[in-house]
Amino acid sequence: MVFEIANRKIGLGHAPYVIAEMSANHNGDIENAYKIIKMAKERGADAVKLQTYRPDTITLKSNNPDFMIKGGLWDGQSLYELYESAYMPWEWHKPLFEYAREVGITIFSSPFDFTAVDLLEELGAPAYKIASFEAIDLPLIKYVAATGKPMIISTGMADAEEIADAIQAARDGGCKELAILHCVSGYPAPAKDYNLKTIIDMQERFGLVTGLSDHTLDNTTAIASVVLGASIIEKHVTLDRKGGGADDSFSLEADGLEELCKGAKTAWQALGEVNYGRKSSEVGNAQFRRSLYFVKDIKKGETITPEHVKSVRPGFGLPPKELCNVIGKVATADITFATPVKIGDFR
Repeated sequence: MVFEIANRKIGLGHAPYVIAEMSANHNGDIENAYKIIKMAKERGADAVKLQTYRPDTITLKSNNPDFMIKGGLWDGQSLYELYESAYMPWEWHKPLFEYAREVGITIFSSPFDFTAVDLLEELGAPAYKIASFEAIDLPLIKYVAATGKPMIISTGMADAEEIADAIQAARDGGCKELAILHCVSGYPAPAKDYNLKTIIDMQERFGLVTGLSDHTLDNTTAIASVVLGASIIEKHVTLDRKGGGADDSFSLEADGLEELCKGAKTAWQALGEVNYGRKSSEVGNAQFRRSLYFVKDIKKGETITPEHVKSVRPGFGLPPKELCNVIGKVATADITFATPVKIGDFR
């Protein structure tokens, strides 16, 4: 289970792929967007991701009850008002793509309708991300799949059948490079809701590169997911959690992103492989294991008794398990106190 984005291999045999999700955290200022891209590169992310929509491509301009948000971070706003304040102007996309390439970080986006896909294709997007709320929009998934680019589908709120439908739509549309992300679409989401063991089941059930879209407030859940096989970590990032934007409050600042990138890689390195052999860091300490030492002087020809031998540190003598094969034997030469027990010392 391996796929690639911009020549970066992603899968269980490779370091976790960390996506810094900009979302609405530009807060309406393209300079903030530039700074987030630069920060993502400097702090170790593999990619930065945008969201490509306009309020009219994602919802309707209506204050009917269906379109009003009740509770949570955005209580009292209409959907149109939320997305109008949060969206990234489409004319920003080209300079941001160019800037990301200039600083050397992969950039792609989540499209929310066909016109967004068309724009991103013009810009040469190397991959696409389907947001959790769009995972049931099978026509959109098929349209993205037709580009032939790698696709990542976030699965927040989707049940197993809906995930299978999304995967099938991607395959039917021609997608050959596909990954899925376990996700909880709460903003923020409590760690206890994540049920990370689901990642293992998703890998077995769907046979795809699997990762995590993490909306918790710290990095514990994301780093833990690597141990269970997450190959992709997506996390919202911001310049300032107190910036007042739609997603700022549950996003990582620069230091947090750096900790995530380092922690995820360390967790992956620690997984390694099944290995009961002595590790390189242990070689120098092997001498401090216990072994058998003579604790009294012994004359040649004298019978060795329990009073003559003891298991102590360091480890230059015979292993302690050989004690029964030493007691009762005869010394083959004079032996002095604090001498390690060797095979040739007795018969």
